[in-house]
Amino acid sequence: MGSKKKNLLNLAFLLTVFSLTIWAVFRGEDLNLVFSYVKTANPVFLLLGVACVVTFILGESVIICYLLRVLGYKVRAARCYLYSFVGFFFSCITPSATGGQPAQVYYMKKDDIPIPESTLVLMIVTITYKLVLVVLGALVLIIRPGRVMHYLEPVLFWMYLGLALNVFCVVFMMILVFHPKLAKWIMVKGLKLLEHLHLLRKKGKRLKKLEASMDDYHAAGEFYWKHKPVVIRAFLITVVQRLLLFFVTWLTYRAFGLAGENPVTIVCLQGMISLAVDMLPLPGGMGISEKLFLSIFAPIFGPSLLLPAMIISRGISYYSQLTISAVMTVAAHFIIGKDHSKDSNSGGQAT
Repeated sequence: MGSKKKNLLNLAFLLTVFSLTIWAVFRGEDLNLVFSYVKTANPVFLLLGVACVVTFILGESVIICYLLRVLGYKVRAARCYLYSFVGFFFSCITPSATGGQPAQVYYMKKDDIPIPESTLVLMIVTITYKLVLVVLGALVLIIRPGRVMHYLEPVLFWMYLGLALNVFCVVFMMILVFHPKLAKWIMVKGLKLLEHLHLLRKKGKRLKKLEASMDDYHAAGEFYWKHKPVVIRAFLITVVQRLLLFFVTWLTYRAFGLAGENPVTIVCLQGMISLAVDMLPLPGGMGISEKLFLSIFAPIFGPSLLLPAMIISRGISYYSQLTISAVMTVAAHFIIGKDHSKDSNSGGQAT
């Protein structure tokens, strides 16, 4: 789970970025006027947006549960729900969402699911999650639909940067999975270079840990080759999962009674924002997500509704996600690992 010091540093960083974001977004704005527009939004669409966020989170739990059962573990769906909420909570509060999977591994271990198996499952989830974003982003930037590209014109640099970073990440993970020997050579050479440049201290344990981690990636590669239909299903579920979160912006658009822009355009634009911020070292893409929203959606929402729309869209897609996940993470802390004698979901492998 990490040390208390590390958690405090993450919290301090989160609060700092949040404060700077609030200052940058609301500086010079008439808050009374802004929130008077916010109050005009149709609550039905807002509730539908929250439902999309919850379904988005639970979409990952479906994949986790599915993969664990393929591996032979008897797991309840409700337990996997908790794993997903924990993962999204820690992803929301840590730079580049780095804290999500370690937290999930921790709680899955408390349920007696071995670390190699939980790591394998979460590795497949991560690769699939990022691959879907890369595919969606690449399709937009290759096909270049006129209307979408018109709105993206002011921020194309961020789009291409986000695509490049995500492609690099996915390719690197694919090398780790499908070419473990090449990956090991690259990692060892890179580690030795950093040590030679005195950017890292020489530690034999670090090299041994690096070599041991290669086994996890090798296991993931074997899983991909042996269970291709399973991986394809996980990919398709992830596509739906991703689109549900992007659809929140369309619901925000409709909440203000606006019409004329089709949902595909708005979903694509929101997806491109996610692509741009996904790999940046900011919790939840905070700050840059708001900036990109205000730049891209200005012609769609107009000057009076732009900031209220951003507040609602981000409020639902990120801050409600953070709040709901936080509540469920507290519940997970008191539930997971406390009831092995009563819970058949003890991580026992099926025969």
